[in-house]
This record gives sequence, structure tokens and C-alpha cells, in this order.
Amino acid sequence: MAALRAVVASRLAAVAAFASLSPGSRTPSLCAALHRSAPRPGARVALVLSGCGVFDGTEIHEASAILVHLSRGGAEVQIFAPDVPQMHVIDHTKGQPSEGESRNVLTESARIARGKITDLAKLSAANHDAAIFPGGFGAAKNLSTFAVDGKDCKVNKDVERVLKEFHQAGKPIGLCCIAPVLAAKVLRGVEVTVGHEQEEGGKWPYAGTAEAIKALGAKHCVKGVAEAHVDQKNKVVTTPAFMCETALHHIHDGIGAMVRKVLELSGK
Repeated sequence: MAALRAVVASRLAAVAAFASLSPGSRTPSLCAALHRSAPRPGARVALVLSGCGVFDGTEIHEASAILVHLSRGGAEVQIFAPDVPQMHVIDHTKGQPSEGESRNVLTESARIARGKITDLAKLSAANHDAAIFPGGFGAAKNLSTFAVDGKDCKVNKDVERVLKEFHQAGKPIGLCCIAPVLAAKVLRGVEVTVGHEQEEGGKWPYAGTAEAIKALGAKHCVKGVAEAHVDQKNKVVTTPAFMCETALHHIHDGIGAMVRKVLELSGK
């Protein structure tokens, strides 16, 4: 206790001495000594959504897991989505399209964002340290045409712009589940993972996506569901997430690995 009181008294004396000085006489070394323990600001991360619901938008569990891990990592998050119509609307109780119904990607994504969302057209890499794209079929239907056109797909113009901006600025990009196909299409030669390359009795039902990624000119790296692959050269981090049929906590762990690597690469 005596030692603790001595430390506290020393700190208080330093603060009192600093306060008594005129602004011009406060040396940089003294300022640094007083503020060396100040917390560093967290990374500013843009989260790009594609709607709300696994079959026609963002996979909600993935988006939620990303937000939890970003919060734990001290990141400042801003959520974006393109202001475009969905490819179609799926009745999630039946897994079938709802005939005659249409929805907007930005409006639907606002459900996950609790209303705090911005049009993707306004996203600039200059204002953020990293970008993350959750999966869900919306990435393959609304952010691109991959679900219909495979390797010949087109990518939404703002999604393509954002990927290129962050890449050219040397800022990290995270993608999970099916979303790595976006990077494979836009960033030539990038390394990504969507998990394993064989279905293995149904454990990896979308294993064929790996071949499409290779056809796009990217390199596919086999990873487990709780792992993340880091392309150090391109600063692209990917994890399989729901490309694997497994318990939710394994998917949560893999997303955590991805988020931690993204934050690490951001330098924040």
C-alpha cells in the first residue's frame, strides 16, 4: 500500500506541476510522459451488407458475429449497403421466391443496422481503415450476379469501386462465406478461402465454389471453418463461415479469427 500511495502521489505531483506551467513552457517530453498511457483510437471499419436474410440478403448470424468481434476489438463501425433492388425475395419458410414481391437492399439491410445505415455510394476508403463483407446469398445475388452467372458474373459498380479503393490504399478487406468471390472477381490473383474443395458427405455443400474462384484467376486456399486465410500481399482476409455445415460457435470462432486479422492489418 505504501508503494501504491507513493506512485499516486508522484503522478498527482506531475499533473499539478504541468498545470502550473504556461502553455508555451509545456515541453513535448512532459506532454508525452503524461499521455503515454492514453488509449489509441480504434480502427474505423466499413461493414457492407447485401440485404437481410440468408437466401436473398446478408447472413444475419455472420453480420452479428462480425459486429460482436469488432466491438470487442474496439473498432468504430459504419454500416453501408447499395441502394438497389434485390434480385428477388425469398420466402424463408419455404426457400422459394415470393412472386410479385420486391425489396430494396439498403432498406432491408437497415434492419440489421438498427436503422443506422448509409448508401454504399457514399463510402470512401479515405474515411476508413478497413472494410468487411459478410456472406449470405445477397453477396452473390445483390452485390454481384455470381449466383446466376458464376465465373462470368458482374459486380455491383460501387462494390467494385470500394474493393479497388481499399486495395489500392493498402487497407485490409475481410470477407466471409460466399463473399470472397467478390474479391476473386475484382482483385486479380488474390488468395481467398471458402473452406474445403470436396463436399465430404455434405459437410461442405458449396465446395464447388472453390473451382469457380480458380476460374476467376484467384488462388483458393483450403481452410477449416474456425480458421481465416490471410493474403498478406493484398491484405485480404477470408473465412468459410456458413459454407460449412457445422455448429454455430465454430462459425463464430472463424469470423473472430478473420476480424482480428483485419484489425491487426489495419495497424489500429
